[in-house]
Amino acid sequence: MRKIAIIGGTGIYSPETLQCFEEKVIQTPYGPALCNIGTMCGNQVIFITRHGVGHKTAPHKVNYRANIWALKSLGTEEIFATTAVGSLNLDMEPGHFVVCDQVLDFTKSRINTFYDNPERGVAHVDFTNPYCPRLRDKVINCLYKTDIVFHKKGCYVCTEGPRFETAAEIKMFAMLGGDLVGMTNMPESLLAREAEMCYTNCSIVTNMAAGISPTPLSHSEVVEAMDKSIKNMEKLISAFIAANEADSMECGCPKCMTEFGGFTL
Repeated sequence: MRKIAIIGGTGIYSPETLQCFEEKVIQTPYGPALCNIGTMCGNQVIFITRHGVGHKTAPHKVNYRANIWALKSLGTEEIFATTAVGSLNLDMEPGHFVVCDQVLDFTKSRINTFYDNPERGVAHVDFTNPYCPRLRDKVINCLYKTDIVFHKKGCYVCTEGPRFETAAEIKMFAMLGGDLVGMTNMPESLLAREAEMCYTNCSIVTNMAAGISPTPLSHSEVVEAMDKSIKNMEKLISAFIAANEADSMECGCPKCMTEFGGFTL
């Protein structure tokens, strides 16, 4: 049995295939985390809506540590996260899916580690490849079986939010190699790595970024674009959960904290 978590970003609040799950509040040292727990295709599946019910939690206020701790305490081994993003890359158009392979972190105020107290000590985790290569390969294989237009690689620029970016910032991010811009993949992916869980992201392009888009950006535009892609994302989530065949590669995520005694709750 695989132990999978789905973290739903903007627009992915209650996938139809997961609606029969049991809602449960998990208490953690960092506060409560609301999880929806069930089984599907013989696997344990947990769903978390990142921004909360009704999209009431801003990206810089998401309790990332509570969410990741809760998933770890429930035995999660694989995390599939969705994000809505703006595009800096003209080849990555609205409606396209991108399986990111790199990240640029421009967040400012978020606590981004579990290792920030004397009891746990200090740890410096390797983050050369921020997304699990094994899970990325699984998602890509699932996408090949659909008619979804997708890209196998992309660099996700994570900003602090909640405001959208300036045209000058977008120009800078593009010069640094960024392809997409969003507000939630950090520190989420880093905390998952520290907790020795495999984590991958699939981003949905909802708009061209500031200075590239011919019109001012708005959240309603993002939500409207997501509405058009929700069915495709639900199709991908279902395919990922059902993909129980043996993987073509291994990864080091479950043992990445061995140097520091492994991750313990």
